[in-house]
Amino acid sequence: MRQDKIVVVGARENNLKNITIEIPRDKLVVITGLSGSGKSSLAFDTIYAEGQRRYVESLSAYARQFLGQMDKPDVDHVDGLSPAISIDQKSASKNPRSTVGTVTEIYDYLRILYARVGMPYCPNGHGPIERQSTDQIVDAAREMKEGTRLQILAPVIRGRKGEYKSVVQDIAKAGYVRVRVDGEMYEVTDDIPMDRYKQHTIEVVVDRIVVKEGVERRLGDSIESALKMGKGMVALAYEFEDESGELLFSEAYACAECGFSMPELEPRMFSFNSPYGACPECTGLGTKTEFDPDLCCPNPNIPLRAGAIAPFVYKSGETKDWWPDLLDAVGAAVGFDASLPVSQLDARAMDAVWNGLSEPVTVRVRYGSRDRLISTNWDGVLSHLRKRYDSTESEWVKTDLDQYMSTKPCPTCGGKRLKEEVLGVKMPNAAGLGSDPEGLSIADVSRLSVEDSVRYFESLMGRLNKRQLTIGERAIKEIGERLRFLLDVGLGYLTLDRNARTLAGGEAQRIRLATQIGSGLMGCLYILDEPSIGLHQRDNRKLIETLVRLRDLGNTVLVVEHDEETMLAADWLIDLGPGAGEHGGYVVNEGTVEEFLTRDSPTSKFLNGHDAIEIPAERRQPRSANPLTTPQRAVARVAEAEAPYGSEPNSRQPKKSVSKRLKR
Repeated sequence: MRQDKIVVVGARENNLKNITIEIPRDKLVVITGLSGSGKSSLAFDTIYAEGQRRYVESLSAYARQFLGQMDKPDVDHVDGLSPAISIDQKSASKNPRSTVGTVTEIYDYLRILYARVGMPYCPNGHGPIERQSTDQIVDAAREMKEGTRLQILAPVIRGRKGEYKSVVQDIAKAGYVRVRVDGEMYEVTDDIPMDRYKQHTIEVVVDRIVVKEGVERRLGDSIESALKMGKGMVALAYEFEDESGELLFSEAYACAECGFSMPELEPRMFSFNSPYGACPECTGLGTKTEFDPDLCCPNPNIPLRAGAIAPFVYKSGETKDWWPDLLDAVGAAVGFDASLPVSQLDARAMDAVWNGLSEPVTVRVRYGSRDRLISTNWDGVLSHLRKRYDSTESEWVKTDLDQYMSTKPCPTCGGKRLKEEVLGVKMPNAAGLGSDPEGLSIADVSRLSVEDSVRYFESLMGRLNKRQLTIGERAIKEIGERLRFLLDVGLGYLTLDRNARTLAGGEAQRIRLATQIGSGLMGCLYILDEPSIGLHQRDNRKLIETLVRLRDLGNTVLVVEHDEETMLAADWLIDLGPGAGEHGGYVVNEGTVEEFLTRDSPTSKFLNGHDAIEIPAERRQPRSANPLTTPQRAVARVAEAEAPYGSEPNSRQPKKSVSKRLKR
């Protein structure tokens, strides 16, 4: 028989005074009271801790070693517990790769949608990329220069973990002699080193051909065999004189105009946490921390030779010996005077200083009484500092150089985190959002606010053809539901690419709340810590409706809260007190809202209007509200300081001496 109450007997955690309480299940329960009265001690340190402890103990010994074991709370016993889920005010993940989209799992559905329904476009502006035929691949190979040494490779394993000894054996049985594993050539009889916990790429060398007349038939047969073995993919590694490279072809997608080819679309290609999708420059972070010219040259009125570049100046103020001579050489090569202030140099001159020159410069160095000319390459200040930062093992040096660095959007992907070819996969424009006629990439959709995203996916259904609709309808429906959950908790202003580290505690808590609603679980105990914090009053009703919806799914919702509107919407109210700290820890009032208001307790007095915090008749003015300007305030302070003692209107009396104060 299912128990309809959570019974806590003898709770003594923190400042709780051996309390016993019955909490109704499948209801919205609010625990309120003064700060420090024991609300969190009851909700989190007792009920949640006991629920989690029992859940972990129900698992096998093997599973428990991977989970943190919670201590048993100081309580006699708790009955009627469900699996407990805590939604507290902890900040979101501190991982720099986490975004609102990944935390809510909306981005996972977006990746599936784009991989199955998205239309790839050529990055060179040649329109949609169509699937490539075998004849087109053969033609591309035949068009190579005569004498080109060509290896036809069939990718059988691409970026997967394992040792794959059986795969190599199957390749040998098929009659092939050579394989390329992670870019290195081996014979199939060799002992090929492969770590089972690392990702590997295995390509079979199907044939080695020198491009010339009369090899067309052999070329076609080899490419067909490679396509069959590589499941529609073939790689052509070519080498001609000093030129070498590799072309990847696929029966899936290729541009007919320029030959640009891309593999079969997969969800991992749209992940900035995967090497198959992440921008190679920023590795999927979207930002790069580099040396900033503005920080390296804080005072443009100082000449270059006199120490305008701060990292090359000693703390004593002296410039390093080699620095002025090198700047003179750069100035002579470009045509500027290094003894002039930075503010008087043009952009071309400073570009040479920061980013270097392609040609060597001649530096005149003085040894004793003689001058010596030295030719050296000049890579620029920024490159020199980066090499120094990467090569040093001294934490002191790195800390010193950190002050000259700043984080900016990645110059390659523009902060979109993904490769160029991945950003070329687009969905149709809808709801009038975006200016690109080809459509919106997954990064463009992620940059929309939640409110705009809801409108986009509502109108997207009408822009898809029958095939796309059949494949993507389920994913679009799931994305739309999760977006509406975020909208319901008052987070319509967030974007899916917003970094999770920048979220406030209340925002992170409501995101987790929306995620739990999207999971559709029943029979759980949800414990929330003041979810209304940071929420505008106009959105408070949306939050309460979300809590009610969570309750109506068949869950018990336990909320620690001070908000009046949330209290009045509760099915059951519990007031702890009467004071804080050692003066709290008692249940001073509990019941339905109607019963609660008829009883005498600190919270019920405020809810009934018997007690209130009066609005002050006069408020202190902030300093910014002072009508005087900054110079006027400075003059006023000087005049006050110079005023004689006893002058009006603000009489300044001399302080009594220490001896007189002690006598008194």
